[in-house]
Amino acid sequence: MSEFRNDLHKEVSELERKSATAARLFDIRRIIGGLFVIYGVIVTLAGINPSDADLKKAEGVHINLWTGLAMLVLGLFFLLWLKLRPAPAPDGAADGSPDA
Repeated sequence: MSEFRNDLHKEVSELERKSATAARLFDIRRIIGGLFVIYGVIVTLAGINPSDADLKKAEGVHINLWTGLAMLVLGLFFLLWLKLRPAPAPDGAADGSPDA
């Protein structure tokens, strides 16, 4: 019975470790930051050399350039936040000690 319990505990510990890894991998800050950086690059590139019609439509403001740069800054902020304050490990997964 004790051997079964030890095997079960090892399996649960392994699943907790994998769950913590998946939670860190799919942290919403990583997804939002990555998307904002990608879209920011696209919009910034579109705003670097606007057509005369686009400038006239925006009343002379390089709106794509400014919006793209703002998206880049926001995306980099989310990625920096993820780097400086990573998601905490679930209780018990970090030390590997049994709960019982």
